Amino acid sequence: MRIVYACNQMIRRYGDLKFFTDLKLLNGMIRNNWNVCTFSDRDIAKFTAPLGIKPLGTASANRHFFETCVNFQPDAIIIGHCDILTNATIKRIKHQLPNTPVIYYNVDALWIQSNVDKIHHRKEVVDSIFVTTGGGSLDPFRTQSNVVSYIPNATDPAIDQFNNSIKTEFDRDLMYCGKGDTSDERYPLIIRLHEKLNDHLRFDTYGIYGKADVWGTAYEKVMTSSKMALNLNRVEGWPLYSSDRIAQLLGNGLLTFVWDKGNMRHLLSDDHVVFFKDEDELVRKAIDFQHDDGKRQAVAAAGRAFYHEHFSAQRVTQFMIEMTFRRLSTHDYLWSV
Repeated sequence: MRIVYACNQMIRRYGDLKFFTDLKLLNGMIRNNWNVCTFSDRDIAKFTAPLGIKPLGTASANRHFFETCVNFQPDAIIIGHCDILTNATIKRIKHQLPNTPVIYYNVDALWIQSNVDKIHHRKEVVDSIFVTTGGGSLDPFRTQSNVVSYIPNATDPAIDQFNNSIKTEFDRDLMYCGKGDTSDERYPLIIRLHEKLNDHLRFDTYGIYGKADVWGTAYEKVMTSSKMALNLNRVEGWPLYSSDRIAQLLGNGLLTFVWDKGNMRHLLSDDHVVFFKDEDELVRKAIDFQHDDGKRQAVAAAGRAFYHEHFSAQRVTQFMIEMTFRRLSTHDYLWSV
């Protein structure tokens, strides 16, 4: 299968990478033995713009994307968070390549209205939409002809290559990395957790409280030197939603604590993560696992193996293609049941 894949490859950052979802999905496509031609819209816009001023490269990026699709003649076009690419350009491509479906995915939260607006904008020109939130919140994006579905945050064995479940020596026992401020609902919770846990374990937080936020290699170093981690979203309870943090933590073998909300038990069980219903239960379980490293290793190892098997980027991208072309499923996709 021939794919044109438009995403943010962050070439202009010269290795100082902030996000990994796009790269994981690219790896998944290649593992599926697809012939993938990538197009990094933000990089093209910057590199072709006068004086390197990215907004001035919008027209050029759209022109080159049209050219790329026509030259490569793909079987499908997959578009991530590519706000630089206009609907007008996608319409031109579909007119030129009428048998080539356009697939759009969005991994941002649906409680952010601007993100909802972006999906509504794209639904007019794409053939399928995949979002990392499930349930009825996807219904407004449906048209008479498109495909709309949930996808989980993907993992990849090359990027999520570490395995903390087999380690016993760490710089910290519990970590949380997240961007936020004092208005964030997580902020007071994290302060209280420090008060309740600091006498029992080494707890470090980055970004929202405590230490400065970390990205790229610095984030990787913090994550791989941590025994356990919190998966806290800005807003909890949206169906099946989590930030891509959950794939990073589970994929690298950290024992991960997850709110028992949003029907997350549809994807994971107590064998894979540590669910908690309230703050007191979280504190109690964190201390319990701190004093039982064998149990910590067992759950973390099971969670890592399960996540890599069922939520790999290879499987997620295969699901996207099968849904778009309305083919029979080649796997038992746990999230589609």
